[in-house]
Amino acid sequence: MSKIKQITHDILKGKFLVDEDAKKNWGFIIFLTILALLMITSSHQIDKKVQKIAQLNKKKRELRSQYVATKSDLMKLKMESSISKKLEENGLFVSQTPPIKIKVSISK
Repeated sequence: MSKIKQITHDILKGKFLVDEDAKKNWGFIIFLTILALLMITSSHQIDKKVQKIAQLNKKKRELRSQYVATKSDLMKLKMESSISKKLEENGLFVSQTPPIKIKVSISK
């Protein structure tokens, strides 16, 4: 067998894991495994954060539209015509005559 075939055959059989230098190889394999697990964990955490950001943005849009609707309703309630209609239901009407200025003079 040629040298390349022998190396390939040894790698496929896993001889690099049981040779004299196996301690160094196992350390590197464990290091790569830990890095892979860290990468998987961080990607899952990033996905959770992205989903939470999307959920919070949706909630923010809903609250913003609710704010605008409430503000619009408040502006309608503050209009003079709506106030006068509410007062008419209670028997109060807008005066047809303008107010008169009363002057009080105090003499000493």
